[in-house]
Amino acid sequence: MRYLHTMIRVHDLQESLDFFCNKLGMIECDRMESEAGRFTLVYLCAVEDKQQAVKMRTPLVELTYNWDTEVYGGGRNFGHLAFEVDDIYQTCQKLMDTGVLINRPPRDGYMAFIRSPDNISIELLQKGQALAPQEPWLSMANTGSW
Repeated sequence: MRYLHTMIRVHDLQESLDFFCNKLGMIECDRMESEAGRFTLVYLCAVEDKQQAVKMRTPLVELTYNWDTEVYGGGRNFGHLAFEVDDIYQTCQKLMDTGVLINRPPRDGYMAFIRSPDNISIELLQKGQALAPQEPWLSMANTGSW
């Protein structure tokens, strides 16, 4: 068995691309539009996975944008996406600087949670061992649900 992708239905494709690409740092690997089906599929990958994603089309996040307006439930009951990061504190600070709310700060130097514009929970995990706990993260409370 091999992991291929995670599909997320998005309400606003441009807002979601801004979040995943401009703020989180993913890159678009492929795009498919279906006039007959009235949808657009955008495949994203993490920068470090680009070579594998292009060669094997994995691991990917598939953003599914249905052209006709529809209300999507989900969020927390979806589960979450998980990404490994080189420096959890630097990543969270960069996200905060772009207006992203850190729902579960990395108080332990290892794990944080954020949410996408469509309320999808995203877990950020420190690569390797946890970093030493430090302020301001150590004193930050959770905000909302994650």
